[in-house]
Amino acid sequence: MSVTKKELTELVAKKANLTNKASKEALRVFLNGIRDSLKRGEKVVLTGFGTFSLRDRKTRKGRNPKTGETITISARKAPGFTPGKSFKKFVR
Repeated sequence: MSVTKKELTELVAKKANLTNKASKEALRVFLNGIRDSLKRGEKVVLTGFGTFSLRDRKTRKGRNPKTGETITISARKAPGFTPGKSFKKFVR
C-alpha cells in the first residue's frame, strides 16, 4: 500500500492543525527545496531521517525493449536517498 501526496498533505494538515491548502503549499515548498538543492549539486541532510544526494551512474549497456537491440546508456546523475540510523531503526 502506498501513501499518496494528497493523503500525506491531509495527514500533515491534521497533525499540524493546518488547512489542507496550507499543508499542500508547505509540502510543495519542502519538496521543491529538496529538488532545487539537488539540481545545484548540494546534499540535503535531514538529521534523524536521511540524506538526499546525487549519485553518478556509469555508462552501461542495455537493451531496447521493443527490438531487443543492444544500446549504450550514457553516464548520468540520479537522485538517491540514504536513510539515517534512527530512521532505519524506526522502520525495522
